Amino acid sequence: MVRPLGLAIVLLAVAAGGAVVVHDMKSEERFAPIRARLVSMLPLRITDIQISGRVLTNEDSLREALGVRVGDPVLGFSVEGARERIDALPFVDHSVVERHLPGTIVVRLTERSPFAVWQNQGRFMLIDRAGNQVRDQGMTGKDAQAFIQLPLVVGLGANTAAASLVDALATQPVVRDHVAAAVRVGLRRWNLTLHDGTTVLLPEGEDLPALKRLAELQAAMKLLDRPVISIDLRLPDRMVVEQPPPAAPAPEGQPAANPQSPANPGASKPTAAHDGPQGAAPPRPAPKAPPNAPPAEERASTHPPTAGPHVPPPTPPAAIPPFPSGQAQPRKALPPPVPNLPPNGEPEARRRT
Repeated sequence: MVRPLGLAIVLLAVAAGGAVVVHDMKSEERFAPIRARLVSMLPLRITDIQISGRVLTNEDSLREALGVRVGDPVLGFSVEGARERIDALPFVDHSVVERHLPGTIVVRLTERSPFAVWQNQGRFMLIDRAGNQVRDQGMTGKDAQAFIQLPLVVGLGANTAAASLVDALATQPVVRDHVAAAVRVGLRRWNLTLHDGTTVLLPEGEDLPALKRLAELQAAMKLLDRPVISIDLRLPDRMVVEQPPPAAPAPEGQPAANPQSPANPGASKPTAAHDGPQGAAPPRPAPKAPPNAPPAEERASTHPPTAGPHVPPPTPPAAIPPFPSGQAQPRKALPPPVPNLPPNGEPEARRRT
């Protein structure tokens, strides 16, 4: 009885194994085309990278953190590693990175809310578009980099008016790249401080037209690259540019330029009169005698020289001795007054007698 029962069990096991083998062979035949298609698609390449939610994050920094580009193998892309690198970027709160076969990479960013840096009464604060202070923002790590990259607005009321100015600057990148800070003036208008220290005075409520006009001037004459103190654009029909003062003259102690120095190569050399002893002039040549004149000895004997009248040399004025300091010089006595004479020239008293 035992032997027939064991034989039956063995036969049942063999039959079941055969059924499994037949089923597996049918499954392999069914999935063979799919497996062949997958094999034909290897190696898969990245054909598209989709990024959404990026506003403040730098695009080049984001693509560098992603670590791949179009044409790289899609199966060699590490989703987890890319997500960790992207989350470490400034302004990124968190990110979602997905891989969609056959060749698409999807990145969705959720950025932090800082929009600008507001300086007021010596304090620096991160603010959002509405001008409200962003909480839990420090000056270490990613937050320190955010402070450097965000626009800086200064002054009372600058936080609530920053959004419109930043949007206007975004339309004129040529001007925006020169701006270091924007100072709010009287709760009414803006002064732009450029990186070289130049101040640009914008009109009240006309930020966008003034910035467009400034961009045109930069394209035409490179105004923002010139050494000026201020550019006043408050008047719509004119522009006032303040230039730096001229260079100061040389100090009094500085020696004058030497005429013989290399700075004056055309200066002439001193004449022989300057080279003689004590600056004496050279002797003048004797005048030539007429052609038919007798010799000098005969002229001297025939016409002896006549002595002219003796003119005594002028007498120098006598020196006036100085008076001791502190003593007044005595005044000379004036002569008595001269009486007035009548027309006939005789005194009136003599005429009576």
